[in-house]
Amino acid sequence: MNTHASVVVIGGGVIGTSIAYHLAAAGVRDVLLVERDDLAAGSTSKAAGGVRAQFSDELNVQLGARSLQAFGRFGEEFGHDIGLHRVGYLFLLSTPEEVASFEASVRLQNALGVPSRMIDPAEARRLSPLITTDGLLAAAFSPDDGHCTPEAVVQGYADAARRYGARILRRTAVTGIETRGDTVTGVTTTLGPITTDTVICAAGAWSRSVGAMVGVDLPVQPLRRQIAVTEAVPGLPPDLPMTIDFSTTLYFHSEGPGLLVGMSDPDERPGFATDTHDRWIPRLAAALEHRAPDILELRRTGGWAGLYEITPDHNALIGEAHTVSRFLYATGFSGHGFLQGPAVGEVVRDLYLGRVPFVDVTPLSAGRFAADAPRPEVNCV
Repeated sequence: MNTHASVVVIGGGVIGTSIAYHLAAAGVRDVLLVERDDLAAGSTSKAAGGVRAQFSDELNVQLGARSLQAFGRFGEEFGHDIGLHRVGYLFLLSTPEEVASFEASVRLQNALGVPSRMIDPAEARRLSPLITTDGLLAAAFSPDDGHCTPEAVVQGYADAARRYGARILRRTAVTGIETRGDTVTGVTTTLGPITTDTVICAAGAWSRSVGAMVGVDLPVQPLRRQIAVTEAVPGLPPDLPMTIDFSTTLYFHSEGPGLLVGMSDPDERPGFATDTHDRWIPRLAAALEHRAPDILELRRTGGWAGLYEITPDHNALIGEAHTVSRFLYATGFSGHGFLQGPAVGEVVRDLYLGRVPFVDVTPLSAGRFAADAPRPEVNCV
């Protein structure tokens, strides 16, 4: 094993592989990505695969829109079919407060070039015929959004990173980060030590322990989320949008001939458990009964559990530590990491190279909490 790297990226999900690719493609030599399991084995492979630019935070709108462009050309650029379906995102809104919030978000999104719009309940049902409109006041829709296959994106980035000379160590855990004074000098791994002067943390739900290795607080908590997959749905529209009932957080989109269905569970407590259970099913059934009762008649054919990486304001941590040189991080995406992966790879590449990124991510620094400057994201489920 080559025991030196110019930069070590910790984490082999979409964020880590995107960063490794963008660094290597920019000419950075000796890029090393270290993943303790297989690529995409963490949160990325358990994601619902949604891609969107419908956010309430300007930075998230910009990161999402930039990533949508990258997803759109991914097949041609990387030679990997990522199963991209540009069917749109549809947010169903049931209270005046939700409507007002999304109206403000749509104005922001439109100002940034995102073609989202507010629509009435009748149009929402035409777009997503499995829903009922009882109690709906309005909806928000953007046709550029959609969903794709997370694992395919990771493999595309990993293959391209290797072509540009990056190395990837799978089934290798980072057990420590070595420093001399306030300078990174290397990492220790289960395969042995590696000298480096730069570490980039893209470890998702496990990032807090990585930051602690250099005394940097990355306030990320793991939270289990579950997904169910249904049997085939006769007559399922091929352009069914990702549909989210915002009040209940119920969401669904097509998954092959059936549906992928999920929602948050307010009884879930932070932790690393990823086993599946049925405690969430009664609440899911109640939400479906209210908003999409026909789905209740479908047989469940599968499902899984994965981890969200939650921060206190449900927004990402992106930046470089000021207490140790050089420790960079991109984590804590609170459910929208996969969809921002392409753009975040660009941003971290530029931070590493000392360039000005296409968007100023300074407000997403981990230090914002110590400075009492949280940056809440509203449009997340």
